[in-house]
Amino acid sequence: MPIMTQIMFSGKTAALAAIGLLFSGRLFAAAPILLQETHVSAAESASAPEARAAETRLRVIAAAEKYRGVRYRYGGIDDQGFDCSGLVYRSFRDALAVSVPRTTGGLYAWAEKISDGEMEAGDLLFFRTTSPGTISHVGIYAGNGRFIHAASEGPQTGVIYSDLDEKYWNRTYAGAGRALPPGTGLNPQASGETAVIREVRHGGTDGAGETGGAVRTDTDARADAAGGRVRPGTALPDGGKDRDEGPFEFGTYRMGIGIAPSWNGFLKNGFPIRGAAGFIRVAAETHTWKRPVLLGLELRPEWDKTLGVFRLPVTLSLGFDERLRIFFGPSFSFGDPALRTENGERRYRGGTAWFGTAGLSAAPFSWNVKHGALALYGEFAWQSYFSDSAGKNWNADICAGLRFSTGLCFTWNL
Repeated sequence: MPIMTQIMFSGKTAALAAIGLLFSGRLFAAAPILLQETHVSAAESASAPEARAAETRLRVIAAAEKYRGVRYRYGGIDDQGFDCSGLVYRSFRDALAVSVPRTTGGLYAWAEKISDGEMEAGDLLFFRTTSPGTISHVGIYAGNGRFIHAASEGPQTGVIYSDLDEKYWNRTYAGAGRALPPGTGLNPQASGETAVIREVRHGGTDGAGETGGAVRTDTDARADAAGGRVRPGTALPDGGKDRDEGPFEFGTYRMGIGIAPSWNGFLKNGFPIRGAAGFIRVAAETHTWKRPVLLGLELRPEWDKTLGVFRLPVTLSLGFDERLRIFFGPSFSFGDPALRTENGERRYRGGTAWFGTAGLSAAPFSWNVKHGALALYGEFAWQSYFSDSAGKNWNADICAGLRFSTGLCFTWNL
């Protein structure tokens, strides 16, 4: 049966999946990953489902453990360096020959959410370490309250073990996600490289036992051939390469709304508040470039009482995060733009244009609230109005052509 006929989506998931597939050109396994989707031996296939699930989970931890000590590198997915989601991505590929989402936000949306009491070794742990409270870090739970991850900051960086009881991780912990079927309450004692992981990796002290000897991943074979070093870019079992081949790699999808009064800072004898501006934004985080970038589509209704118009810009926006973004696009203007000055009425043309507005939006302060983040924001925008009146009036013309607004916005992940 063709693969697309086996995948069923509904509602919001269908819309987001369609956008992601349009740009990424790649599918990944559904969560929890079915054991029959992984590359296991005939002997393992005949074992009890719970034992197979436990074995599969330990394979993933062992694959991550193998990279312990490798440095942190943003966007990295090989022994030259890992970022947090890159370590998860590579561990699943090495251990099970399956593709999982490449970004932290993508992993969070993909994994089946579970309670802390349901956590087993091999589950994913998610953290909110950056503003405005979005999921920004992921690790693999190793049992006994410990997890392995690629840390970018702190006393130790790179692929390390950390403890959920540590103050920073306890404060930023957001929850757990299941990527594999539940095993048998797997919770190995994690002290350095655990004994149970050593058994999975090396087949026990005598090389025998129920596992049938050492568990060897595809990376093990490549490491043998390369003198113990994994060659970046080496073909993986499904014929793919280390890095996703699609032109775009999307992580989280976000929704945002904002409302702000617009201020009069240039027109003499004008009322301090000249109108109001707002926005409705849908954005996607893409990891196509060296840094993650938020790409957004916005509808920006604006009422300008001083100028006597209502505007409706439709803009594209981009920024490295929610704290600073630029926006630009066409604008539609309704009404007869004019300003009352000390020299009489000054009339303007324009406002409706394919390039009708451009500006900068900043939200330096935010607070995590239920389901999202609340932030103070300010905007400085150019708008395409030009004077039809004779003579010069710089204050009036600047007032007509520029907008400054400050207000509140709320952002949440879809």
